[in-house]
Amino acid sequence: MAFAIIFFLFFFLLPKAWLSLSLNRNDKEMLQMPFNAREFGKILLQENELEEVKIEETNLGDHYDLRDKTVRILEGRLEKKSLTSLAIVCHEISHAIQHKESYGPLMRRTEIVEKTQWISKVGGLILYSGLPIVLATGFLGLIKIFVGIALISILLNVFIHFMTLDVEMDASFKRAMPILEEKIPEAYHAQCRDVLRAAAFTYVIGALTSFLSLRYLWILVSRIR
Repeated sequence: MAFAIIFFLFFFLLPKAWLSLSLNRNDKEMLQMPFNAREFGKILLQENELEEVKIEETNLGDHYDLRDKTVRILEGRLEKKSLTSLAIVCHEISHAIQHKESYGPLMRRTEIVEKTQWISKVGGLILYSGLPIVLATGFLGLIKIFVGIALISILLNVFIHFMTLDVEMDASFKRAMPILEEKIPEAYHAQCRDVLRAAAFTYVIGALTSFLSLRYLWILVSRIR
């Protein structure tokens, strides 16, 4: 139990706290900037011949939607002149550039997610709802099937998160950072890099969350006598 608590604190809560700190400390309004995040995004779309890509607000978190060709940014960020807002918009538009170029890792990840998302949904339902009930019945054969499906779902999520990390690192440091170095004064490059690093690190946290699911599965299975 002590190990589980230490793991949770060190690999989940602390990274999330660092992520929040990195984004918040660079989110101060900078009136000297010549553009806000929405205006900056439109400039980048035009320069990269991505006029068909839209930019809009969302309450579901920052992301680029390949199907709709839409960059969605958290509510309140698009009108701000902060380094966090500018860097995040640049990062998400970098995904649109990847999409335009049919960047291999992005396309493979998207294909895998589309083909396997039902496994993740079924696995999650089994892990947190079905498996505890089945364990109570004591039917060993059914328990093995449920454990197998849940395990495949967890390992698949870990694999997808690490595939996503490769895509995110490319978007952050091979695409977005050079753009920011060109458009943003040099004095702010380190802070922009900090924001991009935090944006990419969200997927490391996602992978670690999946490992916590493995721990939960082990706790459930250990009840079998």
